[in-house]
Amino acid sequence: MKPEQVTTAETSTGNQAPAETADLSLSLSAKKLAGSDNCLNCGTGLKGPFCYFCGQPDRNFMRFFPVLLRDMMEDMFDLDSRFVRTMKPLLFKPGRLTRDYMEGRRFRYAPPMRLYIFSSIVFFLLAALLSSDAISVGSSVDENGNIAYSNGITDDQKEIENALKSLSPEMQEKIDVEKTLAELKDKKPESAGFNIDDIQFNDEPWNRETNPVDVRWFPDWLNDRINDEIEDSPKKAEQINENPNLIIDKVFDILPATMFVLLPVVALIFKFWYLFAKRYYIEHLIFSLHNHAFIFVSLILILLANLCQTQFAAHDYPLASDAMGWLAIGIGSWIPIYMLISLRVVYRQNWLMTMGKYVMIGISYMTMLGLVTTGVAIASFVLL
Repeated sequence: MKPEQVTTAETSTGNQAPAETADLSLSLSAKKLAGSDNCLNCGTGLKGPFCYFCGQPDRNFMRFFPVLLRDMMEDMFDLDSRFVRTMKPLLFKPGRLTRDYMEGRRFRYAPPMRLYIFSSIVFFLLAALLSSDAISVGSSVDENGNIAYSNGITDDQKEIENALKSLSPEMQEKIDVEKTLAELKDKKPESAGFNIDDIQFNDEPWNRETNPVDVRWFPDWLNDRINDEIEDSPKKAEQINENPNLIIDKVFDILPATMFVLLPVVALIFKFWYLFAKRYYIEHLIFSLHNHAFIFVSLILILLANLCQTQFAAHDYPLASDAMGWLAIGIGSWIPIYMLISLRVVYRQNWLMTMGKYVMIGISYMTMLGLVTTGVAIASFVLL
């Protein structure tokens, strides 16, 4: 017996749905259906888990919250076969994803925005974790269980103490070693040599009362905020010197959102240098999403390779450690080559023109990235 066939259906608005056939043997089981007789969106009679006229799934979202949350996460990341199929062209076929997307071959790959969000989240989480671990390596735990971070000044004090103790008894009496050692112990480390007197304004040392920052075209509240930050900067610098994770945490709080906001600007850079390519802005944006996703995935692999290299070296596996080192170098070398080839594949200009625009786009991008990095560092310090 042949499976039941669906032909036409009339919508609630009176329009005739296009003639379609659907093999119900390929449908999901009835237990997974919400049980609606008609599509709640367009009114078409349902013969399966999806409306064949408008595509809306027959799913009831008024469910137990953990189940709904799970479905939302699956829809967001969609780590199915499409994600796996996306990785090969993303890593080894420059420009292929963008070309296929522009030519309509989209369903086989993960969507560009979802790919970017997933790769960036994984990268920033991994980078933050590894950065915190790396800084904690040189730390020690005091008797209260708190992490005490070492710094160069403390090490210098220990060297001076050892040198004084190694002097002959006659020299120690002349120098009064005990008094000198007591002064060293009482001396608090300065914040990496930072002093508020080093800040100059109008060619004179900054002073909140006599020589504050006062930019005429700035509103009063902004000038007050700048002076507040200058006044608090020595204290913040000392906190960062004692615990570098404070500034690193702030940087990783700001940087992901900043990079996401800058994506439209990156697309504008491509739009400017390919102004006469007769392409829509959205095409440049999709290209930016794919290339940034590639960079994030490559950086993830580099971080993992460096981590493996360190672990192999610590456990005395020199060959494996060297292999991981060369792998990281290979991935890092592939990134600029990938970018160049992707420009050639997507925009299809000759190599001479592509090389010239590659250099100019690279200069524009690195300049913007430098400004953004500086801004993120300043913002992280201010928000500390």
